[in-house]
Order: sequence, then C-alpha cells, then structure tokens
Amino acid sequence: MKRVRYKTGLGTYLALSFCALAMLMGAVLAAIIGHSAGNQVKDDIGSALSDLAVQAADKLDRNMFERYRELQLLAQRPDMGAAATPDERRATLEQHQRSYPHYAWLGATSGDGHVLAATGTLLEGQDVSERPWYRNAHAGTFVGDVHDAVLLAKLLPGAGQEVQRFVDLAFPLADGSGVLGAHLSWQWARELERSVMVPASAHREVQAMIVDRQGKVLLGPPGLVAKALPLPGNKAGYRVERGAEGVDYLVGYAQTRGHAAYPGLGWTVLVRQRVDSAWAPVRELQERAWWMGVAMAAVFSLLAFPLANRIARPLRELADAADRIRYGEAAALPQLAPYAEVQALSRTLISLVANLEGRVSARTRQLREAMQRIAAIIDSAQDAFIAADTDGLISDWNPAAERMFGWSREEAVGKSYIELMVPQRFRAQQEAALAAARGSEAANFGRRVQLTLIRRDGEELTVEASVSRPADALFTTFLHDISERRQVEEMKNEFIATVSHELRTPMTSIRASLSMLIEGGAGELPADVQHLVNIAYQSSERLVRLVNDVLDIEKIEAGKMEFRSEDLIVAPLLEEAFNAVRGSAAQRPVALERQGDGRGLKVRGDRDRLVQVLVNLLSNAIKYSPQFNTVTLACAAVPEGVRLSVSDNGAGIPLEFRARVFEKFGQADSSDTRLKGGTGLGLAICRAIVEQHGGTIGFETEEGQGTTFHVVLPASD
Repeated sequence: MKRVRYKTGLGTYLALSFCALAMLMGAVLAAIIGHSAGNQVKDDIGSALSDLAVQAADKLDRNMFERYRELQLLAQRPDMGAAATPDERRATLEQHQRSYPHYAWLGATSGDGHVLAATGTLLEGQDVSERPWYRNAHAGTFVGDVHDAVLLAKLLPGAGQEVQRFVDLAFPLADGSGVLGAHLSWQWARELERSVMVPASAHREVQAMIVDRQGKVLLGPPGLVAKALPLPGNKAGYRVERGAEGVDYLVGYAQTRGHAAYPGLGWTVLVRQRVDSAWAPVRELQERAWWMGVAMAAVFSLLAFPLANRIARPLRELADAADRIRYGEAAALPQLAPYAEVQALSRTLISLVANLEGRVSARTRQLREAMQRIAAIIDSAQDAFIAADTDGLISDWNPAAERMFGWSREEAVGKSYIELMVPQRFRAQQEAALAAARGSEAANFGRRVQLTLIRRDGEELTVEASVSRPADALFTTFLHDISERRQVEEMKNEFIATVSHELRTPMTSIRASLSMLIEGGAGELPADVQHLVNIAYQSSERLVRLVNDVLDIEKIEAGKMEFRSEDLIVAPLLEEAFNAVRGSAAQRPVALERQGDGRGLKVRGDRDRLVQVLVNLLSNAIKYSPQFNTVTLACAAVPEGVRLSVSDNGAGIPLEFRARVFEKFGQADSSDTRLKGGTGLGLAICRAIVEQHGGTIGFETEEGQGTTFHVVLPASD
C-alpha cells in the first residue's frame, strides 16, 4: 500500500482539516464513552462476579461452621464417652448421619486409635492412629482439608464410580477416652455451588471453582479439578486472567475467612465468566460510539477526497517511479510538476540516483580489480593453494597445486580433498579434524602443520600447510613441499643415531672402568689422580646420558619406540619417580614434597615411559632449584583427565627462551650445560612421550619466582 504524504503549500489544509476534525471528534467521543462509561460498566460486571464469590465463600464458611459445631457438641455428649457401649455409640452416630446425609462416615476411636464404633460398622476394629485427622485432633486442629478417600474408598456405597473426596472433622471426646471423627462428603459443596450459581447462571454463563490455599482446584469444571491455579493477592475482588485452554476469563474471587469458632481452611472461591461474554455490553456501547465517529469522518472525508486526490497525484507518480527504481526496473522520474515542492523533490531524487549509480559502478570496478589481483597472486604463487568448503569439497586449485599433485584444476574442483590427496591410513584422522574445524573458529588456523599427502602417481610427499578460514563456509590452505628438507633431517637423525649407537658400547665400558677405579679396584689412587678420575667419570656419565637421550628421541621420531598400553594407578608412578630422585635431591640438597597422593586416579599408558617423564621433570627442578629449597610434585583430577605438576623455586625461564623450551638441545644458556650437566634433550623427550599417550605438556613460569611444568593425561575408566 503506497503512502501519500501531503505537503504544505499545495492547498491541502482544507481537506486535511475536515478529515482530521471528523476523526478527532469520533475518537474523542469513543474515548470518552469507552473510558468512562466502559470502565464503569466493566467495574460493575466484575464487582457482581466478586459479590457472587463473596456469597459463595460466606455460605461455605457458615455451612462448615454448622458441621464444625455439630461435631464439637456431639463429642461433648456423655453417651459418646467410654461409659457408652459401642452399640450405643453407633446408634447415636447413625442417627446423626441420618439428620445430615452428607456425613459419609462418623466414628469414635479408643485412646490408641482403634475404631470402636462407626456408622454402618465401617472400619470398626481398624487402627487409624496414623491418619491425619486422628493426629490433628490431638494436636488441636479439628478440621482438615479436602482429600481423596483412602480406607473408605471401596467400602462406601457408590465406590468405583468416581473418586470420593472428604473434608475431615475430628474432636477429642469429652472424657479423653478417644477421638470422634467425621468424613464430610464433598458433595455438599457441589450442592452449595448450585444454590448460589444456578440463579446467577440464568442470565449469564458463569462457572464457580473452589481452590485450596496452595491453588489446587477442589471443585470446578472436570478438566480443572486437582490442577493448580495462581491465587489472587487480595481477599476479594476481580481480575482478568487467561485459562489453560487459552481463553481469557473475568474472575471474581473471595477468600473464606471462617465463621465464629470455625477457623476456616483458607479456601478461595472463584467465579469466572468468559471475557467475550462478560464485556459484551461494553463492546456494544463502544461500537455504537465508534460507528457514530466513523459516520462523521466518512461524511467529511467524502467531501475532501476529490480535492485531496487531485493535489496528491504528482507526488504519487513520483513515488511510483522511485519504487520501480528500487526494485531494479527502468523508470523515468517526472521532471515537471504543477507544484514547486514536487519539482524540488524530483530533481533531488534524479541527482541521488545518478550519484548512487556512479558510486556502485566505481565500487564494482574496484572489487573486480581486487579479485583479479588476488587471482593473479594465487596463480603465480610458488606454493600450492587449495580452497575447500565445510564438506571438504575443493572449490579452488591453483597451477602450483596442479604441478605438485598432478591433477588439473578441472579434475580437482568438486572432489573431496580427503579422497583425492590424503593417504588411506590418515583419512579417518583428517575427517575427524575437518569435523572439529566446522564448529571452531580457531582450530589450527594460522598455524603451520606438517601433513603427509599423496600425488596422482601414488607417491607420498610431506608438506607444510597453513590453514585459514576467511569465511564461515570456506577453508583456504597454502601447501609448501618440504619432502627434501624432511629427507635431509631424516639423514641427519640417522647419522646422529648411528654415531650415538656406536658410541654407547665404548662409553659404557669407559664409565664402568672409571667406576672401578673410583671404588678402589686398582688400589688407592693419589689425591690428584683421584680428582682427575672423578672428572673423567662425571664426563663419561654425561656422555652416556647424551647418547641415550639421542637414541630415545630418534626412536620416538622414527616411530620405532615401543609403548606398552595398560591401566596404571597414578600413586605408584609418583612414588617410583620420587624414589628415583631422592639421592640427587639429598646431594643438592633440596627437599621433596608431595601434594595429592593420586589414589583413585588411573591413566592408560607405558609405566616406564611415564616414570621417565616424571624423573626428567623432577631432575630438572632439582638442578635448577637453589639449595635448601623445595621441589613439589602435585597430582589432581581435572576435567581433561589427570594433571601431574612439578614446581621449583628457581630463577624461572627467560622470556626469550620460552618458545624453544621443548626443542632438541634447547638450553636457556650454554653455561647451563656445563654447570648443571644437562643434555638439552630431556624436555623434548618428555613432550614426545606425553603426546604419544594422547596428553599435553606445558609450563608456567615467572622470572625470579620459579617454574611449574604440568602434564595432563587422559584418565582411564
């Protein structure tokens, strides 16, 4: 629907004034009637419902008071005490029941709660000492709330047709020999409801409900019985609320307050009527007022319409042309119009459209040039460039990728990169990584990772990949072939491993020989010779450790180190690692401390390798801790599994070295090797072993405050 805007200076004031005056008069008339008379009528209707609720509540209280007083007087009668026989008591009770049939059951009990006499002999001889009415009578509460039949459910006439409900009344007998109890049938409340509601229902459709102090419906429409309703905050009044079926009701309410000695049960009587029925007189009144206003507005609007339509025509033509342009259609804006205001607006729109078209063209040209530059850069890149969607389907493939893998762009685009380029043994791992990346914004993005891929001819190659995610549905990757570099590294590692292996046997022999000399195997040595032999022995020890560490790291990187997998209790691992470093700690000297015993915690892995990790971390902490300080080994359960921590109070790790802590032969200072005796391979070995177990290793440090290395391993079920 097109909006027509009338401009000043176009002679529209007269037509607008007529229409506005007519609508204003109709609106004022309807508002006055609707607000004043309508609200008064609504209040009268609501008050009438509230009065009905008050009447019903008062009748409930008075009727309950009569039963309350009757039973109280009956309990005081001498012929109900212990002096009367059960038959005499039963006769009295049945006579009382006949005088008021809504007593479903009357009974007198002994002091221990056994029923001695009851109407119709029901429940005689049974123990009712655990029933609420019996206990309440002794506690001074003589009336109980509505409840379903329990012991009498199958004994009373009509049982099985519907659930019978009672209100309990009970008083101690005058001589203290027992309790007089009564179950008042809930049917009396239905009759009371009909006595109040039937006259009111003759001219309006109303429903009555009784709810307890918790809001549960005790009496009302079948679909609402036993359901909970919100209770009003005041004792009496009315309100509008929505029923469970989605219908709005006008609800008058009143709380029962008891009567005389009867304290009341806190019930609330609700009398409700559908809002559309209750407010019908108000709507009729308001509709008549609105029709009067509409008639007045229509008359004056009909007089003003021809003139207003003629004045608005040029502006409407201009708006139509602007709408066609907005939807991409070719449309000429009118340049001539009978009014100066429309002419000015038309010229402004023409200038704006021309300006926007020029700016859009310029932006489109810049975007096209930028895309061409990006495409040229990617096509001329020496590294392979591959783009894929979140399902792993290739969407871009540059010439370097064609040369690296052997597939042309036409052959690769639309194919799954996992099926095309990933060796069979790595496909499951790559599919899991792709699934994780779909829901992540930072998983390995921007980091360089090494991957093993396959060419068209089946030859495998090692690449360094840098993955990014420029858009939600796109992954881009640059791949750099590092196969030659990897081969050089493997040759270097094999050379180092070969040399280390060849050195192990003679170095072991040298260390054993020097050990024998130190222990006096060749007799007592002169002091200066003994000093030189000790230096030689310590150097041989360091060389043996270096050779062993080199062989270990080579085996791990080559995948040749065997790892046994078994369920391990953490506590023995901690104890074994502690025992292995006690000697070096005492020699330093440094105190060892445990936090957490690891009992009840399990991990899965190789016992010897995990102990090796802990020993390496503890040995480093001992070496770099000041004398007479403390090294702490902690163990705790974390959401990721089991966390093992080794803390020292040393100098901390320098900032410039922290990125290289886990690199091979990494030392913060070359003097550390000479002073501390380290090889620079221990932490690299620790990281390799932990990662083989599916865990993580890291550290927290502060210069001058110390360092904490922590290992997190998956917990075993």
